[in-house]
Amino acid sequence: MPAHAYPELKKYPHLKGNFGTAWQNQQKEFDNIPGAILFTTNCIMPVKDSYKDRVFTTAVVHYPECQYIDDKKDFTPVIAKALELGGYKEPQVIKGINGGETITVGFGHHTILSVADKVVDAVKSGALKHIFLVGGCDGAKPGRNYYTEFVKQTPKDTLVLTCACGKYRFNDLELGDIGGIPRLLDLGQCNDAYSGIKVAIELAKVFNCGVNDLPLSIVLSWYEQKAVCILLTLLYLGITNIKLGPSLPAFVSPTVLNYLVEKYKVAQTTTPEQDLAETLGK
Repeated sequence: MPAHAYPELKKYPHLKGNFGTAWQNQQKEFDNIPGAILFTTNCIMPVKDSYKDRVFTTAVVHYPECQYIDDKKDFTPVIAKALELGGYKEPQVIKGINGGETITVGFGHHTILSVADKVVDAVKSGALKHIFLVGGCDGAKPGRNYYTEFVKQTPKDTLVLTCACGKYRFNDLELGDIGGIPRLLDLGQCNDAYSGIKVAIELAKVFNCGVNDLPLSIVLSWYEQKAVCILLTLLYLGITNIKLGPSLPAFVSPTVLNYLVEKYKVAQTTTPEQDLAETLGK
């Protein structure tokens, strides 16, 4: 978790922030790590023997031969294991998927809406032409580099909002800023999709228009159930023109697809170049 984004956590200097990249890389990144690992939610992969002794689970997560922390939430065993292992002897740099060494976090809806006036001014002046919400699940299946290339190719006069583990495809990229506002704004994890929706609704109020009238495009990376819940929430709110990929959910039969296309204008992603050109009207 990005501990340094939370006021009550960032005051503790030993909480260093993000470790590693997307969930599918954990077997490599946790291999013989000199620290304790606590799983609090899903996305645990088969645990390798090289780090099984330092893996703990809690809440809904269980794994054979790994110690479970029950509802009493006594984390003494986790702390003891961390002290025993001692951490790295020398500073480590674990680069992102694209080789970047820095990620910037902490852009929940409260933070973004605190500079809503700057966003509005940037739109009115022409400095900001479009906003993309690119996020969702990630996985190892080929084709997911679409999202990296899409974000890389977004014009310099656009913002990219992102959330959930799909962001690890590009959250180490340096995209610059628009009038002091970073072009890449990390809203948080899966459940923080609420922040993206909140930002869109509040911006629509500021501009006195509907969400679908905003210069905003949503590109969702689908992989599992939570992304479907988020998609259904967006559809319930009446949001249209969502791009969905890299492959469609298995439950989307031809009949369901036709309904989504006709009523909500949902479309499957094609290529970054084609989708960007279509979105920006080029």
